[in-house]
Amino acid sequence: MIRSMTAFASIDVSDQYWHIHCELRSVNHRYCDINLKLPEAFRFAENDLRAMFAKTINRGKVDCSFNYKKTGLDAAAIHINTATVTAILAATQEIELMMTAPKAFTALDILTFPGVQQEPETDTEKLQKILEQALQQTLQGFLEMREREGQQLSLLLQERCQKMQGIVIQARTRIPEVLQKIRTRMQQRIDELVAEPEFDRLEQEMVFLTQKLDVAEELDRLETHITEVLHTLQQDKPVGRRLDFLMQEMNREANTLGSKSADKLMTQQSIELKVLIEQMREQVQNIE
Repeated sequence: MIRSMTAFASIDVSDQYWHIHCELRSVNHRYCDINLKLPEAFRFAENDLRAMFAKTINRGKVDCSFNYKKTGLDAAAIHINTATVTAILAATQEIELMMTAPKAFTALDILTFPGVQQEPETDTEKLQKILEQALQQTLQGFLEMREREGQQLSLLLQERCQKMQGIVIQARTRIPEVLQKIRTRMQQRIDELVAEPEFDRLEQEMVFLTQKLDVAEELDRLETHITEVLHTLQQDKPVGRRLDFLMQEMNREANTLGSKSADKLMTQQSIELKVLIEQMREQVQNIE
């Protein structure tokens, strides 16, 4: 099943110490670009979290963010660095001896000094488990959304392939009539301009011209590409780049078909093919 590169998912996970919010969003990108936004307290787990992305994401620009709140009694506790406070008080007394009019300060003033309040020791092993749990659950919803959107894209592409197949069949059945009209028109012009034409040479020229204007090969290649697109859509692996290549090849054949066409109806069919291919190309840009 193909996957879209655009998706969004978020989840909240809690234990007795942490309440963690994980959010994922992605858009299409030529390569795999993971932008991981972590609070400083979670930096120790960055490499392991990135490894989880490497196992599941192949293409797309993915933004992943973590936010947290502490829960339980420990969240309300204030932990004081007594060594820092002692050093501040000693420095304050020394400074006051140098001042003519010392100013009083409170314990709350001391709390605002950098390094006075300190984070308690964190059990990184337990924290990493809950971080990985949060990311794993978010990735599950994220990938499910990618697959749902990919399924819709696949249906749209299959529908356009079927329309293209119908146009190719119409064009193929019209080739003999178009070539015969060319031969007839050329013969009429020659009869008007030449009293005694060299029929052998003229016949060779007409054969050469009709071969030059024959679009059967372009239709064959176009039909082959359409079949390959339908086959690719059934594969269970990233196929976005392959589909993008096939769009380029189909567009080349449709352009050649239009340039070689000597018939108004076949020119219109070439335009319809190019419109369908462009619609498909835009959709393919979102496929992983």
